[in-house]
Amino acid sequence: MPNGWTKYEKAAQEGPWAIIKVCFLPIIALMVVGFALWLVGGALGWFGEAAQVAREEFGPREALRKYEWFKDVSAQLDKKQADIGVYQSRQDGMGETYSALPRQDWPREDREQYNVWSTEVAGVTASYNTLAAEYNAQMAKFNWQFVNRGELPAGATEPLPREYKPYETG
Repeated sequence: MPNGWTKYEKAAQEGPWAIIKVCFLPIIALMVVGFALWLVGGALGWFGEAAQVAREEFGPREALRKYEWFKDVSAQLDKKQADIGVYQSRQDGMGETYSALPRQDWPREDREQYNVWSTEVAGVTASYNTLAAEYNAQMAKFNWQFVNRGELPAGATEPLPREYKPYETG
C-alpha cells in the first residue's frame, strides 16, 4: 500500500510544471473560453448591443440631459401654477368689483375680459395637467429613476419634486 508521500514526491520531481498544471492551466482555459465567447458574441451582437444601450441610457451625458429635462419641466410647471394664480386673482378682483350685479349686467368689455381670463385659466390648466402627467410618467420609468435617489448634483439646492398633482379647478 503506497503512502501519501508518493504523489508529493512525484509532484516535486515534476517541479514548477505541477503548479502550472494545477493553477494556471484552468485559468488559461477559462480565458480562452471567455475570449471565444467574446468573439462569437461580438460577431453575432449578443453583448455589444446590451452594453451600448446601457452606456446610452445610464452614461453621464444622458444622466445630465435627463436631469436638465426634469429641471426645465419643473420650472415650467411652477410658472404655469403662478400664471393660473394670476389669472384667477384677476377674475376674483373683477368678480368683487361687480359682486352686487349679476353677470349679464356687467359692462360688455368686462364680461368679455372675464371670459378671456376664464379661457386662459382653462388652457393653462390643461397645459399644466399634460406636462405634469408627462413629468410623472418619466419619473416612474426605470431608466429615469436616478433623480429619485435623493442625491443632488453640485450646485443644486432642492431636490426635484417626485410628483406633480393635477391642477384642480372648480
